[in-house]
Amino acid sequence: MELENVNYAQKQRLAYIDFKLMFTGSVTRNEIIQRFECGTAAASRDLALYKELAPRNLTYNTTDRRYVIESNFKPFFNHDPRKTLVKLANEISDGFDAIGDTKFPVEAPSSLNVPDLMIVARISQAIFQNKAINIIYTSLSSGSNSRDIVPHSIIDNGLRWHVRAYCRKSEEFRDFVLTRITKATMKSGISKEHENKKQDKEWNTFISLELVPHPKNIQHPTAIELDYGMVDGKMTIKARAALTGYLLRRWNVDCSDNAELNSSEYQLYLNNKHLISGAGNLTLAPGFQDL
Repeated sequence: MELENVNYAQKQRLAYIDFKLMFTGSVTRNEIIQRFECGTAAASRDLALYKELAPRNLTYNTTDRRYVIESNFKPFFNHDPRKTLVKLANEISDGFDAIGDTKFPVEAPSSLNVPDLMIVARISQAIFQNKAINIIYTSLSSGSNSRDIVPHSIIDNGLRWHVRAYCRKSEEFRDFVLTRITKATMKSGISKEHENKKQDKEWNTFISLELVPHPKNIQHPTAIELDYGMVDGKMTIKARAALTGYLLRRWNVDCSDNAELNSSEYQLYLNNKHLISGAGNLTLAPGFQDL
């Protein structure tokens, strides 16, 4: 059967199968039934049709009773990288952008670059399957090299996409910029206990950030209070320690000791700097210096 002869509803289900295989490494008939509230027979037809259209993309594992991705998988649908990353960030795993042509009147700032979607897919598969991957990574300090990492989260810091992972080379949890990964290969075997997300102290620690209108750069602080929905002239947000530096940089929060950053771009000031010295990536925070 040709894809143009398939109705819209079934194309959606086929795109979902393609998406699940690509980013989790497997799909089950029951997942299709629950996602689309369809019958067993319809889900079976969808899987059979996908197998007919993309025979080299999946195989049935009789032990686990699920369809698993083949090593030579190639996405059957064209998943737009930017839209797909947004879907992943918001846990929307349907792949619907691969079909429909609805245009919504919404614009977002353009990013300078987006990661290779197949690299993201392999990392996502490793997360779902609790496995390590070998990556070729280019860092600013040491250039290109090979290392094994155990990823647990993919992060959009507002400027770039990162993967949070345990690095077996440095023996610690670190962030890796996705666009600097040029190759990712899944490794066999399950990751070890000390490599999993629960052991990532900075990731599991939450820090309260007290933000106020900048005391020197803002002439009318009420405007900033309205912008951010502040109460009594301040707002308190909780952030993962591992992400704190990224967030403060993204929001241009002045983190200097005495609100010393004299520029109109700094409209917010961190009012409780003394409480966050143990957070991660604080070198990225504007004006931050260790106490």
